[in-house]
Amino acid sequence: MESKVDFKNIIQKFNFEGKFIKAEPYGFGHINATFVVYFEKENGSTHRYILQKINTNIFKSPEKLMENIEKVTAHIKNKLIANGGNPARETMEIIRTKDGRNLYISESGDCWRGYVFIENAQTYQLVENPIHFYNSGKAFGKFQQNLYDFPAEELYETIPDFHDTEKRYMAFLDAVTNDVKGRVKEVTEEIRFIMDRSEDTKVLVNLLKENKLPLRVTHNDTKFNNVMIDDLTGEGICVIDLDTVMPGLSLYDFGDSIRSGATTAEEDEADLSKVWLDLELFESFTRGFIEAAGKSLTNMEIKYLSFSAKLLTFECGIRFLTDYLNGDVYFRIHREKHNLDRARNQFKLVADMEEKFQQMKSIVKEICQ
Repeated sequence: MESKVDFKNIIQKFNFEGKFIKAEPYGFGHINATFVVYFEKENGSTHRYILQKINTNIFKSPEKLMENIEKVTAHIKNKLIANGGNPARETMEIIRTKDGRNLYISESGDCWRGYVFIENAQTYQLVENPIHFYNSGKAFGKFQQNLYDFPAEELYETIPDFHDTEKRYMAFLDAVTNDVKGRVKEVTEEIRFIMDRSEDTKVLVNLLKENKLPLRVTHNDTKFNNVMIDDLTGEGICVIDLDTVMPGLSLYDFGDSIRSGATTAEEDEADLSKVWLDLELFESFTRGFIEAAGKSLTNMEIKYLSFSAKLLTFECGIRFLTDYLNGDVYFRIHREKHNLDRARNQFKLVADMEEKFQQMKSIVKEICQ
């Protein structure tokens, strides 16, 4: 599908500067189709932009999604300017279309957007240096700090109930009951693993309902590879992939960061002997997150940091297994049983977190002293 994209036609709709040279696939995202597009300036130098096709099967209202991103990036930009930051590198910058919009919708209904490419920085699929993970913790903590005073209720919920773990569990049960691909019989151990921990899915949801946790603007997809790491300094300079920015819990952001970054293997590693929680990485991220988020975090949020790491890993495993049972209709797969491998990987990580849970809590307590 992506190989047939008419790039020359699409880029003409945006205020890109220079002469178009080429476009290449970019990144490792599961949902949207992302490309880096190259342009030549008048002086002969080359510069780049990000061009992205939004997956409207997942994001049903792309216009509202882009409104969210505009509001949030504008708020962050103002905070950066007030605090002496560099908005050109520390937040995403939307490239408008030639008719002034933040989105181009083709005649066939495809939705495209453009961003400035942040040079001399990159994302990593796996933590290669603990200082990078500490700095990504600072980046996500700073994200919370910059948005703590933004009214979360003003944002559109791009994917309703995205981190409602109780509803994720119910969707899993439906997938087991329906068994549309006849796969239930091969995953009985995984099904039992989920059912044995069903009560965990209610904990954070209930605390929010009881107003014991504050509703915040949250990123909701805080994988390590959603932070741009500066090539020279190793600092986490910019949080990217803002499609799921919406009302939520800070614990969702923290937990998903640990899930994706404090593990010793990529999330689709099939050799489970390589998968466990690295406590040094857990400590590094937690320290950075708490230092940067500062007093914007409540005592109740801090209390549930360790639990959130386990819960968000568990939730992701539930989602992978649900998608596998439903016929792989949500996450992109690149091999047979890819989603099943992902689910097993996450459940192995959950089990390891359970063994190390008291150590995780002790680390949080020590950082907060």
